[in-house]
Amino acid sequence: MLRISHPLGEQGPSLHVGDEVVADRTVIALMQPTLPGFIDVRSRDQLEAEVLAADAAIKQQEAEVQRIEATLDFARTEFQRAQALSRTQTISAQAFDKAKFEVATNEAALASAKAQVDMRRAVRTSLAARLMDPANAAPSAEPTCCVRVLAPASGRVLKIIQDSEATVLPGTPLVDIGNPLDLEVVADLLSTDAVQIKVGAPVRIDGWGGQPVRGKVVRVDPAGFLKVSALGIEEQRVRVTIDFVDPPETWASLGHDYRVVVHVTIWSAQDALSVPVSTLFRKGNQWAVFADENGRARAKPVQIGHRNNRSAEVAFGLTAGDRVVVHPSDRIADGSRIAQRGVP
Repeated sequence: MLRISHPLGEQGPSLHVGDEVVADRTVIALMQPTLPGFIDVRSRDQLEAEVLAADAAIKQQEAEVQRIEATLDFARTEFQRAQALSRTQTISAQAFDKAKFEVATNEAALASAKAQVDMRRAVRTSLAARLMDPANAAPSAEPTCCVRVLAPASGRVLKIIQDSEATVLPGTPLVDIGNPLDLEVVADLLSTDAVQIKVGAPVRIDGWGGQPVRGKVVRVDPAGFLKVSALGIEEQRVRVTIDFVDPPETWASLGHDYRVVVHVTIWSAQDALSVPVSTLFRKGNQWAVFADENGRARAKPVQIGHRNNRSAEVAFGLTAGDRVVVHPSDRIADGSRIAQRGVP
């Protein structure tokens, strides 16, 4: 774990939501190793005993080094005598080789013993570090060991997730950075609606406080997810990603995590005949409407094609210019006299 050191506070770089940042230049945070934790009494006693044992082991190994050094000095002296005797040929070859072997063996033993001393000193240092108290391990004001976390991309600060000094795990997000001119809309649609949407379908975006904006579908996720509505109904939703078609000047006021309403076109035709869905009613197994014939209502069966929650395509049963009854009540029957109200 690492500790965030004054990432956005008084001593570090002061960032605020909306500030501009430059990739590989703007400092987002300073990171340094975490302080050691507190040790319980039993663990401290065990560590202190292990430190004493490590000190004793070091002294023992240092004494072994001194013993091997003395043996090596004696072996070198014997080898020098063997060299002097070999010049007068008063020593056997076997005795000469044995003296030489003793020197080489003791030199190797001395190197091994010194390495053992270094290893035991390292073990002692490790045990002493585990005994360190956090109160005595306060970091310096500007430690050179700190890692300066730089902005990974240029843009503006959208959200400050970690705004104070804290211990964080690797991978913990600190700041959200994005480009406000590179927005996309992610809509959670019912899976029954998402199966009708194709990539490239035109979209009308409104309900965000400004004029409607055009967009297009660029992705329909292949997997859905469960979402519980405000009424407690479980719904399968699918994320649909939409890009803007209109220039940024028309939606420059939009920002990250803003709410919008999307209208995705799943079918369109130039000269389609349509009626409001409020004119339709069921007559047997068919759809029907009340048409105006000389001031009287006439029930006409119709064949419905594509429809949405406001209008429906009439494939058969009506012609262009026919007038129909909107929101027919149970008081209207075939042949009832009707009159126009309001603006047509």
